[in-house]
Amino acid sequence: MSDDLRYPIGKFEFPESLSNSELESMIQQIAEAPGRLSEVVSGLQEQQLDTPYRPGGWTVRQVVHHLADSHLNSYVRFKLAVTEDEPTVKGYDETLWAELEDARTGDIGNSLQLLESLHRRWVSFLRSLGPNQLARTFHHSELGPVRVGQNVALYAWHGRHHVAHVAALRRREGWG
Repeated sequence: MSDDLRYPIGKFEFPESLSNSELESMIQQIAEAPGRLSEVVSGLQEQQLDTPYRPGGWTVRQVVHHLADSHLNSYVRFKLAVTEDEPTVKGYDETLWAELEDARTGDIGNSLQLLESLHRRWVSFLRSLGPNQLARTFHHSELGPVRVGQNVALYAWHGRHHVAHVAALRRREGWG
């Protein structure tokens, strides 16, 4: 754990390679992310959902909606990488998406349901991939070339990262 409120579990670094057991562990983390997120936001009142997880940061509500937006985009990128020859994928301005009305004020239940369904489908897809598919790449407009297996690691971290934001806020605020 880190004392940096931005990176409570530390910054992400792409692994050079993953063993089969490491890969399965990361896929399992992706599988568990929606449930962990639901648990960490359970019982929060509207005012608490509208509290930034750190000074200058997104609100809990925005974090929940961001996870749905980000993971939906990532799922599509995985599919493109496996079905096309080194596709180029465009990044998006996450900050602007988080400032849209639906992310600032929308019911988090919609994003929690989306994540639950999306992750079931995503995990099934990831577990179906063989070594050649995991080695395929896409070209990200901001990150450069990314292997499918590396991207599994990124999104395993990403879910834990944002759940940790909310969990740390709950501890600091004494919200139980």
